[in-house]
Formats: sequence, structure tokens, C-alpha cells
Amino acid sequence: MSYYNRYNDFVVNGVNKTVPLIKIPVKTSDRFVVYKVGKSRLDKISQQMYEAPYFGWLILQANPSYGGQEWNIPDGTVIRVPFPLNVSLLDYKGELDKHLLYYGR
Repeated sequence: MSYYNRYNDFVVNGVNKTVPLIKIPVKTSDRFVVYKVGKSRLDKISQQMYEAPYFGWLILQANPSYGGQEWNIPDGTVIRVPFPLNVSLLDYKGELDKHLLYYGR
């Protein structure tokens, strides 16, 4: 998979809406990496795990305790990388559909 535009669901009548935090279910196939401040970057981790640098946002969604901001991840933290990518994107989309059903756009 080369790119998934997660913002498409949040443009209503030409206005960008806030993207909510969507909980990504934990799977036994998920991977874990140690985050090193000043060395690690989510786009690099995405490239390494998914062969595409575009999914740092997905890794952040899987680690909600850092508030959706990479610079909030402390040095030496073990972060979860949802894996495999295609299944994780389907998980995200399914949870997003539930969110939109309950709360609207």
C-alpha cells in the first residue's frame, strides 16, 4: 500500500474538521520498537515496518498516551506498531466508521 488519505473523511462542505483519536485494536501480530529521541522518527519506523514512510500517524494512533505528537514520546519508550499494515488500516477504518456513526462528522 503506498498511501491512505485519512483526511478524506474529515472534509465537510470544503471545511476541514478535527481528526479524532481512533483506538486501533491490539493484535498479536503487532510489532514493538524502542523509540530513541533524536534518532528515531515515525516516518522512518513506518518505512522500516511498512515499506512506506506515510504511516507515522497510524503508529501514533496506536500509542494514544502521547497525545498524537511524536515529540511527546520519551526516550527509550517501547511503542506499538500496528501490523500488518493492510489489516491495521482496515481496523482503523472500521473504528472510524463507528465513530462517525455515533458522533457524525
